[in-house]
Amino acid sequence: MNGANPTARSKRKEPPHTIDGRHPKHHRPNGDLSSASDNTPDTHDEFEGEFDEYDDPRLSAILPTGPDTAEWQATIQNVVRNVVSIRFCQTCSFDTDPALTSEATGFVVDAERGYILTNRHVVGAGPFWGYCIFDNHEEVDAYPVYRDPVHDFGILKFDPKAIKYMPVAALPLRPDLAKVGVEIRVVGNDAGEKLSILSGVISRLDRNAPEYGDGYSDFNTCYYQASAAASGGSSGSPVVNIDGYAVALQAGGRADGASTDYFLPLDRPLRALQCLQQGKPITRGDIQCQFLLKPFDECRRLGLTPEWEAQVRKAFPKETNMLVAEIVLPEGPSHHKIEEGDVLIKVNDELLTQFIRLDEILDSSVGKPVKLLLLRGGEPIEVEIEVGDLHKITPDRFVSVAGGSFHSLSYQQARLYGVACKGVYVCEAGGSWRFDNSDNGWLIQSVDHKKTPDLETFIDVVKNIPDKARIVVTYKHLRDLHTLNTTIIYVDRHWSSKMKLAVRNDETGLWDFSNLADPLPPVPPVPRKAAFIQLEHTSHPAVADLVRSFVHVNCTMPMKLDGFPKNRKWGMGLVIDADKGLVVISRAIVPYDLCDISITIADSIVVEGKVVFLHPLQNYAIIQYDPKLVDAPVLSAKLSTEEITQGASTYFIGYNRIGRIVHAATTVTEIFAVTIPANSGAPRYRAVNVDAITVDTSLSGQCGSGVLVAQDGTVQALWLTYLGERNPSTHRDEEYHLGLATPTLLPVVKQIQQGIVPKLRMLSVEFRAIQMSQARLMGVSEEWIHQVSLANTAHHQLFMVTKRTFERNEQEGGALLEGDVLLTLNGKIITKISDLDVMYSHEVLDAVIVRDCQELHLKLPTVAADDVETDRAISFCGAILHRPHHAVRQQISKLFSEVYVSARTRGSPAYQYGLAPTNFITHVNGKPTPDLESFLAAVIKIPDNTYFRLRAMTFDSVPWVATMKKNEHYFPTMDFIKDPTVECGWRRVTYEGGKVIQGEGPDGVIPGAGENTDMDVDVGVCA
Repeated sequence: MNGANPTARSKRKEPPHTIDGRHPKHHRPNGDLSSASDNTPDTHDEFEGEFDEYDDPRLSAILPTGPDTAEWQATIQNVVRNVVSIRFCQTCSFDTDPALTSEATGFVVDAERGYILTNRHVVGAGPFWGYCIFDNHEEVDAYPVYRDPVHDFGILKFDPKAIKYMPVAALPLRPDLAKVGVEIRVVGNDAGEKLSILSGVISRLDRNAPEYGDGYSDFNTCYYQASAAASGGSSGSPVVNIDGYAVALQAGGRADGASTDYFLPLDRPLRALQCLQQGKPITRGDIQCQFLLKPFDECRRLGLTPEWEAQVRKAFPKETNMLVAEIVLPEGPSHHKIEEGDVLIKVNDELLTQFIRLDEILDSSVGKPVKLLLLRGGEPIEVEIEVGDLHKITPDRFVSVAGGSFHSLSYQQARLYGVACKGVYVCEAGGSWRFDNSDNGWLIQSVDHKKTPDLETFIDVVKNIPDKARIVVTYKHLRDLHTLNTTIIYVDRHWSSKMKLAVRNDETGLWDFSNLADPLPPVPPVPRKAAFIQLEHTSHPAVADLVRSFVHVNCTMPMKLDGFPKNRKWGMGLVIDADKGLVVISRAIVPYDLCDISITIADSIVVEGKVVFLHPLQNYAIIQYDPKLVDAPVLSAKLSTEEITQGASTYFIGYNRIGRIVHAATTVTEIFAVTIPANSGAPRYRAVNVDAITVDTSLSGQCGSGVLVAQDGTVQALWLTYLGERNPSTHRDEEYHLGLATPTLLPVVKQIQQGIVPKLRMLSVEFRAIQMSQARLMGVSEEWIHQVSLANTAHHQLFMVTKRTFERNEQEGGALLEGDVLLTLNGKIITKISDLDVMYSHEVLDAVIVRDCQELHLKLPTVAADDVETDRAISFCGAILHRPHHAVRQQISKLFSEVYVSARTRGSPAYQYGLAPTNFITHVNGKPTPDLESFLAAVIKIPDNTYFRLRAMTFDSVPWVATMKKNEHYFPTMDFIKDPTVECGWRRVTYEGGKVIQGEGPDGVIPGAGENTDMDVDVGVCA
């Protein structure tokens, strides 16, 4: 079978299900926006902030049951001592599970050894880190010792001696007591509450396992059904009868308003527990065929003969179903032996109608043949199938390299899509491996023109690829194996230097990391030759020639700093000096210098670039490539020295969303002071105090890069992308496409061409234009209003201070205040934003302003722009911290400390304990942390896996205190420092156990590069 089996998901028409009222990927995550009422995937982006606790509307449908009898009350009192609340992190994406932070329920099943039973979707397939809280609020660490490959149960282990203030008892497992009509109680952490007790009655014992969507789903087992209306957080709750025995395990429920819950039978969990208690391996057998329970009438239509039906009904008088083959995996043990629709009659000459008995036979026959008798269209078919080891087709390791993570395709995924259980699965499509579509479910087919059929081959191929290589990768999606996708990736082995192997260790509960291969050095670049395309249908040759000044710029950020929401951007840059390789581009494409830049010239030559200059206010950056590597007629664009005016005719050349060049003759419609709204949820760079240009062509809205050109080929304005605010309804970031007149660039460009690093100064305020009617009310005299009308005939406007930027060492007096109206600077009346450019080259400005209807003469000190950009970042417990960047200081009136939380990753302690972006950390264990140095000194002394106190302040000046547990194994403390002496401009120092391990040890998970999370990335050392 070459394609995905279309019947794998389409035969069963089920209502939407959740795990405890939620999709299995999102059972009560902290601060998550996942849907509470359907199976739609998570759609929110980074920086979503904090949100209210999950509230399930189905809870209102629970009917009052009245007070319990004394017998029930006594039973519940005994049960609650065994029930624990589980708070946990799945620290990285693995198999069907995303990285998340959540909570669930479990119950003690062996008090002496410290075993807790809960759900498999709680324990997860990948790295787990968590703890349990008992009924008396004692807390103890817990780690997984078993997670079933298929069925929805797992077993955690804790130290019983750590519970000091209450006796720990075990809840007996009695799967034999589950009967239709039995009254039950679900005792658990329902809807995130500490303890809830929900009542119900078992109504069915023969339901097929519910399908939960594209994530984890149980199969090849029956489920019990009841009406208890459990919701998010009750995963793993014991379902107890009146005698206090656990008769089932809470697993899932309907999500369409019905108060229906689904319970897992305890037969297989009881066997697994007994194996652990006896020190025996938990064998699990499978023949890679999914069966479903189907009623007799449907089985008849599939070929069940009256004779066999009579035998089955006689042997099992209470049975109304039989097992029917639903999905047979290609290349598995059952392939070509079982077909979909076969009715199972016997296994090893034993009549069989139940999953539980089938599991017993297969689990005891691993590596041995079993004999099956099937009915296919009424004809008996007898086959012999060798039982495979289910653990061998369940991944217990993954490889991380160049920002992505990979493991062998799991049986779960293979069954979900009806494909062969083989191949290299991308469990974390990050870093170099972030393909055009950010969807999960990719299978790598080849790397660098070499086939990669399995994980071992993939490792051998990738470890021999040098750093900074550009290679061809082919891949398919599990939903569409008919289509082979091809892409070219840039291999990053300098930010993500380590090629790591993580292997599950069920003795410690951790995943052990080992280094597979150090990165190979990059191959030195060689000069390349290329020719540009010719621009057709332009009326002026000089305009057409400008195509030789455009280059394609790709910028990849291994960490998200300064609130920037993306980790990868592209746009077209304009070459302003071909001899020196200088290119100007929007800061929405190159936001900061912790990045990799590749520049493509003439769609042919790819060279590295580096950041030379970042303008603090005007939304452009200047980058540079090595012109000696380029053998092509690159043209230096000529920048106009004259301001373009409203109504002027010009020529628009732009690059649309797919990178195609488009052009049209047009006119300038407006020139205005740009006022992009601030983003309160995540302050990020935005252009202020700069004029923006709009033009009369629909192409302008389609193009994020381009220029406005005069007839002689002179560039009058850059066409740039401006990053705006986040739209609260769509949770997407707004982008604006506007022009920036070239005269404002010229002083900066001239200095850079002379080898001088520009040292700009600026006024620490934000202005907005006001009309004369407003100015008059603000106290501007008629004489000044008349002067404005003479100075600027096109726009009668002045500028008012709307927001002051917080400056760390601001001097008392002489500063502008909100509401001040600016009249002149250094004797020149200010009626255009471009008039403010005088501030960039003066330490003090003579100003005339109007404040509270009074005209004042001030000496305005400007501040140096050198200190605007972030030059240090610390990763700690899954949060990334740095000094409050310029956008923060533009929006806040007071800095509470210099330790600002810029991002965090899901599945981390920072996420679990509520440390959110825009928080300021002020104290650690009671000691003030006014700056990054004092913060780092305080946190590296904290022992691993211990609690510490954080005092923090929200952006809105609300103080709060949190306790957080340190985790160095998955989230080591790392200090990223800007250093021009290293090749990429940044170096990393790693701290473990209070010691410096520079460039050693496993790479940590750093928040900041993921598109589909609250900012996550796997980053290594750059040296």
